[in-house]
Amino acid sequence: MRTTIEMKPEHRTRILELAASRGEKGFSGVISEALDFYLSAQSAKKSAIRKALALKGSLSDDEADELRARTTQLREHWR
Repeated sequence: MRTTIEMKPEHRTRILELAASRGEKGFSGVISEALDFYLSAQSAKKSAIRKALALKGSLSDDEADELRARTTQLREHWR
């Protein structure tokens, strides 16, 4: 599918350089790869957030207090 996008001239220059180094005439392949990478990263980010939120409340109050105390103690020795 063809579409029009706006990009900074310096981005276009770098993308064309990348495409040329791969032996490609245009930069569609580079853009496609970048979009795949970005969309995958966004999906992974959402998954990580869901997993982190699922852990909310998984420590007892005593466990949380102990973790907080140990963390504070460790941070006192950081340089």
